[in-house]
Amino acid sequence: MIKTISSNYQELEKNIDSVILNFDKIGDEFGKFSRNKIKLFSFGETKLNVKSFKVPMLINRIIYGTFRKSKARRSFEFAKRLITLGIKSPEPIAYYENSNYGFFGKSYYVSEHLNCDLTFRELTKDLNYPDHEIILRAFTRFTFQLHQQGVNFLDHSPGNTLIVKKGLDYDFYLVDLNRMEFMEMNFKSRIKNFSKLTSDNHIVGIMSDEYSKCSNESFEDVYNLMWKYTCDFQYKFNRKKRIKKLLFFWK
Repeated sequence: MIKTISSNYQELEKNIDSVILNFDKIGDEFGKFSRNKIKLFSFGETKLNVKSFKVPMLINRIIYGTFRKSKARRSFEFAKRLITLGIKSPEPIAYYENSNYGFFGKSYYVSEHLNCDLTFRELTKDLNYPDHEIILRAFTRFTFQLHQQGVNFLDHSPGNTLIVKKGLDYDFYLVDLNRMEFMEMNFKSRIKNFSKLTSDNHIVGIMSDEYSKCSNESFEDVYNLMWKYTCDFQYKFNRKKRIKKLLFFWK
């Protein structure tokens, strides 16, 4: 087992070691996931959020064991990089990797658990949510700042932004960080980054309006492209679901 623990949490090393070694037996499950699993553990005032990544397929076990950084390591390193850029993410604490004879096995990402008021998903399900448009516009400005910093969050989807109300304002925290690129983003790549967030035309219209104000691009150019990318993503997503249903009809 290889591990890296943040210098701010060295005193919890033995506790975290115990959590990883006994992950399947202890802890409180957080959410329902088909592939990976998240559990919560408390040590004094610190609550740990531990994500256990599923053992990858054989070819990926070789790739992760030799060439590529694991999802846990990328999550840890990307969280640290985001924070240095002034972008919020739950505090990264540690990552663990298990390999056997060059074959990569399980990995774990440990962060401080954040109690949020909502995720972006709630905004897509309830158009009457308090401050709905205010939060949407603030989220769009947050995304614009990501793009200005050269952060292309490839999993910019409804469940991966935690929202915390701070007085009259809202703070946004990114989670599920293992798929991310740091690059200068052109207009098309910026707008495409919104494509996984919603299929609701009204929400797309509000985000387009706010992004056009931030970027000094015309509303029509932003909206037309954002709606196109949204429709393209929805078509591919639903087609994939139909194919999976046909292939795995017995499930």
